[in-house]
Amino acid sequence: KNGDSRVVPVNRESKFYPADDVKVPLKSRKKARVGKVRSSITPGTVLILLSGPFRGKRVVFLKALKSGLLLVTGPHKLNGVPMRRVNQAYVIATSCKIDLSGFEVDAKFNDAYFKRPAAKSKAGGEFFDKKEEEASKVVDPARKADQKAVDSKLYDIISKLPNVRGYLKSRFSLSKGQYPHEMKF
Repeated sequence: KNGDSRVVPVNRESKFYPADDVKVPLKSRKKARVGKVRSSITPGTVLILLSGPFRGKRVVFLKALKSGLLLVTGPHKLNGVPMRRVNQAYVIATSCKIDLSGFEVDAKFNDAYFKRPAAKSKAGGEFFDKKEEEASKVVDPARKADQKAVDSKLYDIISKLPNVRGYLKSRFSLSKGQYPHEMKF
């Protein structure tokens, strides 16, 4: 008009608009941070596991991982608990401590070490095949060797301490009339 150029939209805007206001979620400025390890949990502290397949077992805390999880071990030779990651919300720290001054945890034991391999998608015919499932449950021989190496060092330290071996072997449980909030661990 009047010699000027005008802009014509290629895609026209819809004439429909919702009668009610559309709720747009507010942007959160919170960032996911790694929590601090409790002051009662130090390397060598004996912990009681509260959930999972090893609930009630006593384990030795080795180190805190970058994800905020705790690296613990039974040792497997004593009570059958392998090296594993545990959330500190699911443990009770006891007053029993083992001196791990001569014990060094390898740097290879990190979150990537414990990450599960990616699951393969199954097609229709392969769904009922159980061979692959059984093969996935077999523990890697390298992992077994790592467990034995850590266990042997830790077992030497534990065997020198009186009563600690039996304490780690025994399971934690509550009897009638025992209340955890009244106990000192």
